[in-house]
Amino acid sequence: MIEKLHQYKEELEKASAKTSEEIELLRVRFLGQKGVLKELFGVFKTVPNEHKKEFGKQLNELKNLAQEKINQLKTSTSTIEDAHGAAEDLTLPGNFKELGSRHPISLVRQEIIDIFAGIGFSISEGPEVEDDWHNFTALNFPEEHPARDMQDTFFVENKSGDEDLVLRTHTSSVQVRIMEGGKPPIRTISPGKVFRNEAISARSHCIFHQIEGLYIDKAVSFADLMQTLQYFASEFFGPNAKIRMRPSYFPFTEPSAEVDVWWGLESESDYKITKGTGWLEIMGCGMVDPNVLTNCGIDPNEYSGYAFGMGIERIAMNRYGIDDIRMFFENDIRFLRQFKSAF
Repeated sequence: MIEKLHQYKEELEKASAKTSEEIELLRVRFLGQKGVLKELFGVFKTVPNEHKKEFGKQLNELKNLAQEKINQLKTSTSTIEDAHGAAEDLTLPGNFKELGSRHPISLVRQEIIDIFAGIGFSISEGPEVEDDWHNFTALNFPEEHPARDMQDTFFVENKSGDEDLVLRTHTSSVQVRIMEGGKPPIRTISPGKVFRNEAISARSHCIFHQIEGLYIDKAVSFADLMQTLQYFASEFFGPNAKIRMRPSYFPFTEPSAEVDVWWGLESESDYKITKGTGWLEIMGCGMVDPNVLTNCGIDPNEYSGYAFGMGIERIAMNRYGIDDIRMFFENDIRFLRQFKSAF
């Protein structure tokens, strides 16, 4: 019987196969339910005790050899037949797999992050489901402010307590957490997704993306804010970019301003985008209100700071000539393929 085991080993060592079918036949012959090894393991029970040790050793070696041989043949087989039995030439070029591309929102988001990271701003992130303190109260929103109404905010049921929870309406909530948990100087931007209960149309959506910036230190002035935003405009819109600031109101900054960049009036599209003024609104900004600093544990008599915030969708729409914000969320492959060159 030992001699028979040696014969099987020799057979395996000499075995060859050119197709998957031949390999399968070899596998069934030795490792199948009715194969050689199944039969030999049955014979093992009848082997005298004094020979069982040697027979078992040889039997295990045969089993390992069979498995190794089959694996080797599968790896080295140079011809693979398709489902119809026709062999393919593996030396032919493979099928081209089309590369994906980055989403236009991601492209613009990363470009803005890179600009501010280049002048020392860190990146901060926070939860999308926020409490009333971080989303409203700490930012100096009075109780009667319309942003607290259901028309503008998605409220979330809080089963663990009485505190109101909302889907954050801006990434300023991240800035509150940074101020509470850190000590000036603070220089950070907070990119992220925000939510507002608005009707979905070509120009507005209930979900959009923001990047907000915050800088707090001693003797920070409005001139520092203007210089930072001019640098951003020059880097993003071109070295000849011009900005202007218009007085505005935000609960968390005082004074506050809207920032416009000169877009021009060279085409009919320019007139449409800028409403005939040549100026394009890109963000809101201002000096951090002393009440906000106090709420976050920062002494407004010692520190001052500025904040700004911009919507990524609006900037992306203008950069790529997109006239419907809903296209960013539909995942239409025909739309997304247009940004392949920017990957």
